[in-house]
Amino acid sequence: MGHHLAAGRFALRRLSMTPVNTMLAVLAIGIALALPAGGQMLLSNLRQIAHHNATKPQISLYLSLNADRDSATNVLANLTKHPAVGSAELLPREATLKRMRQSPGLKDVIDALPGNPFPDALVITPKDDGAEAMELFAAELRTWPKVEHVQLDSAWVKRIDALLKVGRTGVVMLGSLLAIGLIAITFNVIRLQVMTMRAEIEVSQLLGATDGYIRRPFLYFGSFLGIFGGVFAWGLVSIATETVRTPVSELTDLYGIQLVLTGLGGQDVVFLIGGAALLGWLGAALSLRQHLSAPANG
Repeated sequence: MGHHLAAGRFALRRLSMTPVNTMLAVLAIGIALALPAGGQMLLSNLRQIAHHNATKPQISLYLSLNADRDSATNVLANLTKHPAVGSAELLPREATLKRMRQSPGLKDVIDALPGNPFPDALVITPKDDGAEAMELFAAELRTWPKVEHVQLDSAWVKRIDALLKVGRTGVVMLGSLLAIGLIAITFNVIRLQVMTMRAEIEVSQLLGATDGYIRRPFLYFGSFLGIFGGVFAWGLVSIATETVRTPVSELTDLYGIQLVLTGLGGQDVVFLIGGAALLGWLGAALSLRQHLSAPANG
């Protein structure tokens, strides 16, 4: 633990000795990380719009024409007890017939029919409105007795899921490319540090210092660069969120959409800063693997 504390202090001291270079590296890393972090923030808010402002998807279940009222009541009771159902409502065939007779042009057609052509129907609001979950539940309902047809109102859910999937893919691709850039920045910074401290490293090796002892301060150096860059990226995204929050709220109000723009969540912040530290460590490790043996060979 003492060695790790000493290595951490040494890395911080090296960072403070070159404030301009450190600031430029942190700026480059922070801006690179702010782009995918901002994309994640936008996706989270789009998901909020989808779940809070869109119509709740429903499932319409139609019973067969020969099903009596007891059958409809039993189906309603089973739905009420089902763990996947949020609410269920029975629409009796008599109420449907009465409503259709009130439609212009349909009264004479319906009166000419020998009987009521409409079945009992149930409107179901599921607890899980995800497209896949609704498809599985609808498939289960189709196996129930006296069920003639199940209509799934999930087209908009599929469209939103597809859009969010495209957005997530774009964020992942952008984040991956910029992560490579972060590793490259750290790689180059550590290379310059190794070249600057070449004489000290040679003396330490001659005195019997292990590779772990020599590498440790540089690894902390890269990790600290990543952490500072991650914190800076978080600050950029937070400032951007506060700047556009009022204009976005005014714009969404014009379309009747209630949206309060929120910044990165706690889990996203931890992932951002932790991932930046890991990438900084990885860039330092790759740089040390290539350049640390140079002093010994010289």
